[in-house]
Amino acid sequence: MSWTDVWPEVQTLSRLDKIRLIQYLVQEMERDEEIPISPGRSYPMWSPDRAFSAAATLLQAV
Repeated sequence: MSWTDVWPEVQTLSRLDKIRLIQYLVQEMERDEEIPISPGRSYPMWSPDRAFSAAATLLQAV
């Protein structure tokens, strides 16, 4: 099944069902990657809120 087959069906889902679909897909990806994600544990994630040099570069580009 391709994305073009699935997309119209996904659009008809309720908000709750879309969230469930996202959870399911993340679990499938976790299984594929063999990277265990434990419930209740925190994981570091990069955020641009402290990327001052990137902000300065963008300001120069404008």
